[in-house]
Amino acid sequence: MKIHDLITTTEALSELCERLSQSDYVTVDTEFMRENTYWPELCLVQIANEHEAAAIDPLAEGIDLTPLLDLMCDNEDVLKVFHAGGQDVEIIVNMTGKTPHPIFDTQIAMMAVSQSEQIGYANLVESWLGITVDKGARFTDWSRRPLTDRQIEYAIGDVTHLSRIFPKLLKKLIKTGRGVWLDAEMEKLADPSNYITNPDEAWHRIRLSGRNPAVLGRLKSLAAWREGEAQHKNIPRGRIMRDETLADIASHPPKVQADLAKVRGLSSAWRDNDIGKRLMKVLEKSEPLESDEMPEKAKRGAPLGKEGALVADLLKLLLKIRAREIDVAARLLTRAEEMEALAAGVRDLPVLQGWRYEVFGRDALELVEGKLAFAVVRGKLAMTHIDDMAGQMVQAAE
Repeated sequence: MKIHDLITTTEALSELCERLSQSDYVTVDTEFMRENTYWPELCLVQIANEHEAAAIDPLAEGIDLTPLLDLMCDNEDVLKVFHAGGQDVEIIVNMTGKTPHPIFDTQIAMMAVSQSEQIGYANLVESWLGITVDKGARFTDWSRRPLTDRQIEYAIGDVTHLSRIFPKLLKKLIKTGRGVWLDAEMEKLADPSNYITNPDEAWHRIRLSGRNPAVLGRLKSLAAWREGEAQHKNIPRGRIMRDETLADIASHPPKVQADLAKVRGLSSAWRDNDIGKRLMKVLEKSEPLESDEMPEKAKRGAPLGKEGALVADLLKLLLKIRAREIDVAARLLTRAEEMEALAAGVRDLPVLQGWRYEVFGRDALELVEGKLAFAVVRGKLAMTHIDDMAGQMVQAAE
């Protein structure tokens, strides 16, 4: 494979992207910094196909990334392959409003061919190529220039290894017929709404006990305000104020700005500075949360009752057994909350539809309906149908 020098000009980038546009797929990775900013600062882009690989310097003076972004978002003929690409995709969405498409994530794909739910890149490379990844440059400051040869070599390795792994992984998916299992998961990854922060929805991420509409209304207003302040200043939202401080103010709002100096987590400067004034205006204008926005009541104890909770536990055991039998990540089949809903009598569930029903849902439903039981076969837990057990017992009696 040909490894190019660091690309720092639009001309060189255009030539690279023109060649890559003829490929069936490209592997992509990014290096970025966001410790001190709200928006991630893109510092390096690595890209490869089966023949060549390059690192692109987005911080190079005068470089225009349009050829790369066009390849990522507008060329439907080239599959874009990432590993745990959520943050990489977020950067591209921030720049273009669009996601790379079509898209494939090897971390997600591994769930269909192994029991690994979130396999790390280093473990992926070790398991498929037998190569130990050098992690020495992992926590480097990618924004500093010039980049060292070691940094660039480390960064490009991420996509060259991935370009070798992807065809092998794809071949296994095709052989097992499990590629279709991933269609919905990949489409979720390609949905831009997953990466665009709506300030009005920011309050959902903050923990606050209680269901007082006035308190939740203040929480919603404050969270949206903080998000806007952080975006405008391009600093992490926690630099404005921490979640627990925001929740405390929503629960116990100060009557006057001077009281902000008494709030744990805020400095005394808030008593008379401009940001404190803006916060007080937000509190003054906040309205109680509308009834249709109220969160569902928290469930306490065993919401299904003792018997229902036991059935849910049996379903989770069944899930572990089936995941082990077919070597697939349990999370790809279903989740704990779905098992509890099934035990409670809900039937309109993804696990009872499509391939999930064929692979696991049918057995789960039969367990709930008393048609399936557990047995120990050669020292391992296995599933067996009640009718089969009865037949075996009759034969044994005869």
